[in-house]
Amino acid sequence: MNNYDTHTYIAYYKPKGIVCTTEKTEGNIIDAIRFEKALLPVGRLDKDSEGLILLTDNAAIINRIIHPDFNHEKEYIVTLNLPLRNQFLKQMAEGVDIGEGIITKPCKIKAEPNARRIFRIILTQGINRQIRRMCAVFDYQVIRLQRIRIMHIQLGNLKTGEWRYLSDDELELLFAKVM
Repeated sequence: MNNYDTHTYIAYYKPKGIVCTTEKTEGNIIDAIRFEKALLPVGRLDKDSEGLILLTDNAAIINRIIHPDFNHEKEYIVTLNLPLRNQFLKQMAEGVDIGEGIITKPCKIKAEPNARRIFRIILTQGINRQIRRMCAVFDYQVIRLQRIRIMHIQLGNLKTGEWRYLSDDELELLFAKVM
């Protein structure tokens, strides 16, 4: 029996407006998902963001997925209020001083083809509101932020508010990477 056979692991498309907390507060992720047993969100997506978040009842694995020392990738699609500039993309990729003595790690970033205000970014950190803070340094406002991937786990065809169990293949690879 694999370690993950006794636990629940789900991928959830968190809608904008839902808060990633287990606290009893209006609009929390636990009430939104309505799962039959207690699950914990693996990391966070701020209230104004949407997209993939993992939930599990295996507390032991959470830190191994989210801690920045493990350099696990998280991929986002970001829509801005203004057209992208090449200098912005270059500086974002190199790391950004977002204040409070925090300089973000270098990241992968590229403009979406045929879209003047949309880019993809791959981070290995999880600083609170990191992408929004990085963009603000360059006087950009994030209009839409959607996480589409955590490590090898994809948002795929999930629609807003839907969830699915992680597949055996996803779990096998997840445990190979974190244990």
